[in-house]
Amino acid sequence: MRLKEFYNKYLSKVNPYVVVTIGFLALTFVGGDSNLYKRYQYDEKIRDLEKEIKFYQDEIRLNQEKLNHLHTDKEGLERFAREEYLMKKKDEDVFIIKK
Repeated sequence: MRLKEFYNKYLSKVNPYVVVTIGFLALTFVGGDSNLYKRYQYDEKIRDLEKEIKFYQDEIRLNQEKLNHLHTDKEGLERFAREEYLMKKKDEDVFIIKK
C-alpha cells in the first residue's frame, strides 16, 4: 500500500526511463566493487606509480653512467674516493673545511 501511494504521489508524473537511468547511474557511482569513484582512485594510483617507476629508471640510468665513468677513468675514480670517502695517499694530509 505504501509503495503504491509513493508511486502515485511522486513517480506517476515522471518518465519511467528517467527513473531507471537515474537508478542505474546511482548504482554505477555508488554500488559494487568497481564503481567509478574507486576506478578513478585506482587510475590515479597507477599514474603515481608510473611516475615513480620513471623516476627510478632515470636514477638507475644516471647511476649506471656514473659507474661506467668510474670504471673507465682512473683519475675520476681517485677523485671520487677522495671526495666521498676522504681517502688519501700515505704521504698526504687531508684538511676538512666546514662552512
